[in-house]
Amino acid sequence: MKVAITGATGFVGNLLVQRLHAKGHKIVVLTRNTAFAQKVFPSEAFPNIEIVAYTPNASGSWQSVISSCDGVVNLAGEPIGEGRWTPERKQEILNSRKLGTQKIVEAIANANPKPTVLINASAIGYYGTSETATFDETSLSGNDFLAQVCQAWEAEATKVKDSGVRLVILRFGIVLGNGGALGKMIPPFKLFAGGPIGSGRQWFSWIHVNDLVNLILQALSKSEIEGIYNATAPNPVRMADLSQTLGQVMNRPSWLPVPAFAIEALLGDGAIVVLEGQQVIPKRTVETGFEYKYPNLQSALTQILN
Repeated sequence: MKVAITGATGFVGNLLVQRLHAKGHKIVVLTRNTAFAQKVFPSEAFPNIEIVAYTPNASGSWQSVISSCDGVVNLAGEPIGEGRWTPERKQEILNSRKLGTQKIVEAIANANPKPTVLINASAIGYYGTSETATFDETSLSGNDFLAQVCQAWEAEATKVKDSGVRLVILRFGIVLGNGGALGKMIPPFKLFAGGPIGSGRQWFSWIHVNDLVNLILQALSKSEIEGIYNATAPNPVRMADLSQTLGQVMNRPSWLPVPAFAIEALLGDGAIVVLEGQQVIPKRTVETGFEYKYPNLQSALTQILN
């Protein structure tokens, strides 16, 4: 296959490119920073990769590269968990997803021949937050800022169906691996200062990065997979359990809770990402027969940390 990928230099995209390359597929990396992408994927190590400069929020000549591709994986979006949510930052978070997806869909509509599939990222923030509810792919959306972002993001992706292209929307949980959210949690534990964040009762719906990449690969190759799937492990945990398991795997105590006000002081409105969660079940994902390598938190953290 030939696959175009946005967000290819990110945490998930990087591993996806490596896996596709190892299988002998051709990859078009759409990036805002070609110099950085060339450092991440040097041509001598990745001869099957074409690096193309693109402007996510604007039409341009970059869109023509979609014509030669069999599939498109759209992972791009401004990080939501870094820095305070000023009005400007919230607009960036929204635009990077809504307009970025709009331009990818536009490129597919104009492509000849067209790719057969678009795999578009979304997030479990779609459901809003709750300490008591359980959500699956059929659940209604929430009404907070992240839920509104996900609704707008998915609405743009859905327009690709007008071009007769198969659409798979993956609502990502919190991705665990060497980096990402876990990378920020590990240092305090190393210093014997780890513990649950906030009340500890909030739900933490997660997925191991290897399982997420396998899910994307399955969606690329299996034509019967279509629609919305939760990209989460089948066993979500509460924050207190995450903290305790992380302490056990690292052989460190988990006794020093991080108070909610400290996170709020650092992140403002963005604190909702870690202080409030949602219990998300990957009902449709399991029904496809997808086999998780890391269905339980203990096995996932053990693999990552060891």
